[in-house]
Amino acid sequence: MKLYWIWLGMNFLIWPLAILYTNEPIEEMMGKLLGTALYFILLFIFPLFAKRPKALLVLLSINGILAILIFNPGNASEFNPFLLLVLTLNLAEGFFRLSLRASLIQSGIVLAGLLIALLLSGLNVITQGFVIIYFLFLITGFIYYKKIQERKDDLEVRYDVLISEYRNARRRNVTEEEMARQEERMLIAHEIHDSVGHKLTALLMQLEAYRIQVQEQDKEKVQVLKQLASESLEETRRAVKSLKASEPGGVAGILRLIRKLETESFMRFHFSVKHGAFSAPLSGEQSFVIYRSVQEALTNIMKHSDTRVAEISFEAPGGRIFRFEVSNSFTSDRKFQEGFGLKSMRERLEKHGGELEVYQTDDQFIVRGTLEIDMGDDNDSNIISGRPDDGTARFKNDD
Repeated sequence: MKLYWIWLGMNFLIWPLAILYTNEPIEEMMGKLLGTALYFILLFIFPLFAKRPKALLVLLSINGILAILIFNPGNASEFNPFLLLVLTLNLAEGFFRLSLRASLIQSGIVLAGLLIALLLSGLNVITQGFVIIYFLFLITGFIYYKKIQERKDDLEVRYDVLISEYRNARRRNVTEEEMARQEERMLIAHEIHDSVGHKLTALLMQLEAYRIQVQEQDKEKVQVLKQLASESLEETRRAVKSLKASEPGGVAGILRLIRKLETESFMRFHFSVKHGAFSAPLSGEQSFVIYRSVQEALTNIMKHSDTRVAEISFEAPGGRIFRFEVSNSFTSDRKFQEGFGLKSMRERLEKHGGELEVYQTDDQFIVRGTLEIDMGDDNDSNIISGRPDDGTARFKNDD
């Protein structure tokens, strides 16, 4: 916009000087003034055709021919030098706004019109030759500028592509590392739960059976062994919970993902948490599924949407269902097709008893997923603490 006003200011500076240079009575200048008004009308509407190069080519060519007609050398006693400046601005705008091929077409049209006007005029050969040489050098310079600009634009596009690939590679690397760490933690937690926890529970059962059989003076020693085994079970239980609590998924992992995308991709997010979503007792697998689903939804926005603004919300109504929603503005009339990413997201949610909704309205594209909160941790604690599923105590106190 700043460049446009500079361009406009240069035209407002040159045109009055060109009009005054003609030194004609005002009665004889009505045609020139009307032509000048038409020239500036076209100049003002150029930005409206910025995305229509063919129409812009026609308007620029008309403006160039119009300037030649206004300051026609054949109607003047001497050549108006300000015509060179007016046509220079006209050709410069063409090379700036159009492609190289289109700008050369416009230059050819304007230069042909100028040559015809020069041949029909009574100007001497030296003046005509100077004008022709000036425009030849001018067009050569503009061609060089255009090639340099296209090369610069090409380098900028390549740079942006390389930066995007680098960021994607770094993001994939971080994601793969997080997945590997989580899988390792989950494996360790399951191994501790399935092997050590169950074996300690079996040991407690054996000690209780042995306590019943031993003599009275040995029961105290067996009780001490039972106490040590129970403490070992509690330590095992705390270790399993600690491993699950340190997983990178869930709401905390999504917040890290949001900060990363805001920094690297210049995206902005409106984030809301409702109905106790932060304190929802999600299992490790559920947290990871939510993390991956939101990540895939944000990736789709980056790939397929023109906007860089998204809304993310989490809620856990009643503490039994966890729901997430990712939405962004959508202006295209094209209907979306469910690709590999959305299909994988749906399969992942359905595998854990959830469901996925993907739909678009007149101005929004919405991805919504739900999961039933797994309340099975009580069963795990019952197994580790030596309690059956019915809640009754497996071991009685020895009071």
